[in-house]
Amino acid sequence: MSSSPKARAPLTLPQGNRLLLHSCCAPCSGELMEAFVESGIDYTIFFYNPNIHPLKEYELRKQENIRFAEKHGVPFVDADYDTDNWFARAKGMENEPERGVRCTMCFDMRFERTALYAHEHGFPVITSSLGISRWKNMAQINDCGQRAAAPYDGLLYWDYNWRKGGGSARMIEISKREQFYQQEYCGCVYSLRDTNRHRRAQGRDRIKLGLVYYGQTPEGGEGG
Repeated sequence: MSSSPKARAPLTLPQGNRLLLHSCCAPCSGELMEAFVESGIDYTIFFYNPNIHPLKEYELRKQENIRFAEKHGVPFVDADYDTDNWFARAKGMENEPERGVRCTMCFDMRFERTALYAHEHGFPVITSSLGISRWKNMAQINDCGQRAAAPYDGLLYWDYNWRKGGGSARMIEISKREQFYQQEYCGCVYSLRDTNRHRRAQGRDRIKLGLVYYGQTPEGGEGG
């Protein structure tokens, strides 16, 4: 029998008293959000993810995040879904692999908007839920976050390792408890394409949006 995830250690902001959290989705953000609440950190969620495709998937992920934010009474900033800008920046990178230069571009774009909002609204610290996923390159994410914050005096990107101390295990535990929507690919159209190619090579069906939730399957059994 697997043991329960470790208890959270209290968190302290590296500077100031307000935090802007760039959130990619509810499953990745759940652990951070509950840790901030328990630690008494004043934070706001910034949802800016124009990479997510198609619109149905975008709305599924966003609404799950809003639901969990409302449960905790956390302010939620719904930023633009400017997909045309994202596709323009991704031009020429359509066949790059996951964790490659296209992902760097994508993180840069999202963090640049996050940093700008933080600067304009008096947040001294920004961070992101992206780094908690084991599918992501944490060093790549932190580099992008620090680069986005650098132009603004007094703004810091918090590169805390959200996976450590049982963070990744608690992320899954929270996702199952809340029965969050379980996205089956990173988010962009190219990730969806490549994931479906991989599934077909394994004899599996293509991804069907809106069906899989943590803690359950479409048939009502245990999910991933």
